[in-house]
Amino acid sequence: MILVSERAADSATTPRHPPATVWGLDVVALHDRVWASRGIQVIRPGTGAIASSRPALYLLLDEHHLVSFDVRPVLKQLHWQKPRAVRIRVRSGRPSEYREIVHADACGRFRGVQREYTRTFHDIGRCWLTPDRRVATRWACAGTAAEAVREIRATIGRDHRSHLVVDGEIADRRDEASATEWFENTVGQWNRMTAVLDDVYQFSHSVWVHETSRIAPGVRFIGPVWVGAGVVIDEATVVVGPVAIPDRQRCASPARDVNWDLVVTPRWRLAPRLRWGRTRRVSKRLFDIVFSSVVLIATLPIYPFVIGAILLEDGWPPFFAHRRQSIGGRIFPCYKFRTMCQDAELLKARLVAANVCDGPQFYLQDDPRLLRVGKFMRRYQIDELPQFFNVLLGHMSIVGPRPSPDNENQCCPAWREARLSVRPGVTGLWQIRRTREPQTDFQEWIRYDLQYVQSESWKMDIWIILQTIKKVIAG
Repeated sequence: MILVSERAADSATTPRHPPATVWGLDVVALHDRVWASRGIQVIRPGTGAIASSRPALYLLLDEHHLVSFDVRPVLKQLHWQKPRAVRIRVRSGRPSEYREIVHADACGRFRGVQREYTRTFHDIGRCWLTPDRRVATRWACAGTAAEAVREIRATIGRDHRSHLVVDGEIADRRDEASATEWFENTVGQWNRMTAVLDDVYQFSHSVWVHETSRIAPGVRFIGPVWVGAGVVIDEATVVVGPVAIPDRQRCASPARDVNWDLVVTPRWRLAPRLRWGRTRRVSKRLFDIVFSSVVLIATLPIYPFVIGAILLEDGWPPFFAHRRQSIGGRIFPCYKFRTMCQDAELLKARLVAANVCDGPQFYLQDDPRLLRVGKFMRRYQIDELPQFFNVLLGHMSIVGPRPSPDNENQCCPAWREARLSVRPGVTGLWQIRRTREPQTDFQEWIRYDLQYVQSESWKMDIWIILQTIKKVIAG
């Protein structure tokens, strides 16, 4: 349930059935995103919809089914037996009525009561899991589930398909009670939204919020809670989960298609996974020192040319140091090559009206303050090379949130505390995933910073570095 103040009563209500949409998705679309976050695309008969980029696996379902089960036993079977498809029978356990057995001795005297509980399994549905795109295409092109099964059996011989029974749930979306039960269970269990939803970020533990929602500072969440698009929750409100607050009308735009490259790529095991702790901190610091030293040695020969170009166009100084905040809020000078004219701050006041950012940042598509050499340096991120000196000094890390000054960090207290719990980075998740769309930049900045801090790992760091190199080369 949700306890709300009178002012917030119109914004947060407790649905007794799946809401029309949450984050622009109905219950079926949410179901498909749950599986997509695991690298699995849901395919239904008659859709003909196969992702252009390749998911890891395809889940073949009936038109009306919503399914959840532990996929690990199926993955083991796919790994060891190498079938083209696995036929999965999902059975759902329901507690039955217990029975009591009265025990007596040979003379009929009462000895005790034994209570027996049984768990009855109901076979409620079947589905298929396959890594074969051709099999998934045949399923998608079939008119009904019965036709799709016949296509699969005709395509795959007995020797190339296997069978498995797993415990789980299959709900029928046409049955409101069944769909509601599946939805309520999902609210409490799914916590990987950011892999497949661009507009959702983790506000706090077990609380996921759409970037267009407004949460007052005094709101208290007892999760798990999903907050839909355009929801306004006033202060002195207590939201008790598990619950999903639906989108407000006309506030949620349709969710973007899943980018399978982004879903699958970060899971590459390019480096051992080390959780936060002394080992993680020490190893990351050693990596920062070695990596920044190599970059500085490799790039120092170009420093005279960059400095000379800046001096010829706009005079001294060639470097710029801006006061930014590091871990714990410590102030440090963030070094860069100067890319703007010397009176850039004076000109900024005249250009505020043209700012395309929705937060404290200032950004123009064609900034008139940029030097000619500055445009070139920014295109290939040459201006940020001096930041590797900050890395050596311990102010920054190679990968982390973007370094920002105190006035920007004050705009969102929860975001500030999270991003200042780690060192800022020369590159980060926001730098490689931002879209620069008007009035979304600050919201993306918050979302990607929080996502990094909450799920950082070595494999994410290596992936961000590779994506940054790719972006720099592409210009």
